[in-house]
Amino acid sequence: MLNPNLDEIQLTKDDYERYSRHLILPEVGVEGQKRLKAASVLCIGTGGLGSPLLLYLAAAGIGRIGIVDFDVVDHSNLQRQVIHGTSWVGKPKIQSAKNRILEINPYCQVDLYETRLSSENALSIMEPYDIVVDGTDNFPTRYLVNDACVLSGKPNVYGSIFRFEGQATVFNYQDGPNYRDLYPEPPPPGLVPSCAEGGVLGILPGIIGVIQATETVKIILGQGQTLNGRLLLFNALNMTFRELKLRPNPERPVIEKLIDYEEFCGIPQAKAMEAQQQSEMQEMTVTELKQLLDSGADGYVVIDVRNPNEYEIAKIPGTTLIPLPEIENGDGVAKVQELLNGHKLIAHCKMGGRSAKALAILKERAGIDGINVKGGITAWSREVDPSVPEY
Repeated sequence: MLNPNLDEIQLTKDDYERYSRHLILPEVGVEGQKRLKAASVLCIGTGGLGSPLLLYLAAAGIGRIGIVDFDVVDHSNLQRQVIHGTSWVGKPKIQSAKNRILEINPYCQVDLYETRLSSENALSIMEPYDIVVDGTDNFPTRYLVNDACVLSGKPNVYGSIFRFEGQATVFNYQDGPNYRDLYPEPPPPGLVPSCAEGGVLGILPGIIGVIQATETVKIILGQGQTLNGRLLLFNALNMTFRELKLRPNPERPVIEKLIDYEEFCGIPQAKAMEAQQQSEMQEMTVTELKQLLDSGADGYVVIDVRNPNEYEIAKIPGTTLIPLPEIENGDGVAKVQELLNGHKLIAHCKMGGRSAKALAILKERAGIDGINVKGGITAWSREVDPSVPEY
């Protein structure tokens, strides 16, 4: 309801005190604060982007906030997901988020949807809300959020982050572009590493999430120039902002219904290929690796294909570091060949995915067969040696 009947909205004495710094802004004033109080916003995700976004939307006086998430708080979240605290580790993120929102603004209505957003529920979940804010971190959900916003005619305030870089824009607003104008087709599965693999500066999602919150408030107020038609690119290392123009593509396919977005992004096919590769590839558990290392058996070489900085954090004794990028560019293949010298190869990484990819490359390019360690060093830390840090 971006054009509410403001005569029906009343500000209380507490509202005047709480939002006094808004009320003295000519661009907000009493009318603008009433608009914020009447507004409803749905946030998809309570992670790095959702955390600052939700904090500032609640503080700004948004009357109704919906949250979609099905995850629990993990220690590794606390570096960037500032809405959660240590006491909430192991508990649902949406409950943690609601608890913090109500501490900031007890007058905000908070709706919780502890479920995975899907083609079956997206339209019904979005229906009561004026604006949808995308705080997700995967391509299937981003396309789903986009298409559901197009079908329901709702603005989609978008943000994404990786390592030291972030981007933000507003999709599907005032006849502007949508996500498919920026990315007509999803990248091949596995091409873009997740933050769990590639890392992310903890402050970065705070910056992008606050930009998303700012755009959301501006849309509600009807003030300023939004990022509609502009993609804002931020580089935290260089502290630079750049802008790209976005325009609707007149030849883009018409979105008529929600589809299977896992299928659209090639996830089932990639999983099937991965399963086939794993069925053709020997695997061993971390317990079996421990027994092998303890036995002092000759004839095996264990390589670690993680990045050097990961190797500094935690390592399995007796392993040799040959990062996956070196294997991909060919330099590492020669290193492995020299290292083996007739021995059997064992490979591991953080959780088993990169080592499987490395072994597939070594098999294809050099005919080297190897054994993949299931679960990688994460499983080693959990099942063999808890003194090895998890990250």
